[in-house]
Amino acid sequence: MEFPTLPPLPIPLCVALLTIITASTDITSRRIPNRVLGLSLIVSLIVQAWLHGLVLGAGAWLSGAMAGFALLIPLYLVRGTSAGDVKLLLTIGAWVGPVMILYIALATFVIGGIWSIAFVVFRRRTAQLIANLQCIVRSKGRMSAMPSQASGIASVGSLPYGVAIAAGTLVVLFASASA
Repeated sequence: MEFPTLPPLPIPLCVALLTIITASTDITSRRIPNRVLGLSLIVSLIVQAWLHGLVLGAGAWLSGAMAGFALLIPLYLVRGTSAGDVKLLLTIGAWVGPVMILYIALATFVIGGIWSIAFVVFRRRTAQLIANLQCIVRSKGRMSAMPSQASGIASVGSLPYGVAIAAGTLVVLFASASA
């Protein structure tokens, strides 16, 4: 499988700026502003239409956005991430398209997973993490039977996942530029 090529300018610059802004706000306020994401979605649609024509640009925009949404919504549904993170990946997908967003999501999952494990180990919450995972497995993933605080699930802490999304995005952009 071949690594995706870097999208044409100004897309990489806009995406890099978007991820830096959203990671910064996620670190400082634990929120990813809807205004930033909404503005970025509008600008990405305009840029896609300018680069590819109205119909193809809108198609690229929509397919990338839906791919970004589809890749992260399962984690949101099991309370593994926030809505802001889903909207951020959707917005990045609108910029880069469905193929590159897949690579970005994979890089994000690796970076976020390593960071999460290190966080849990550093905070000495490994036993609670294992108990939480056992509780989830016992529920067989049924949303109506998802464990609650009363059934032994307790948070092991949270991370500003927008930072992992930004890191995954920048890694893929830089790797694409050097490919």
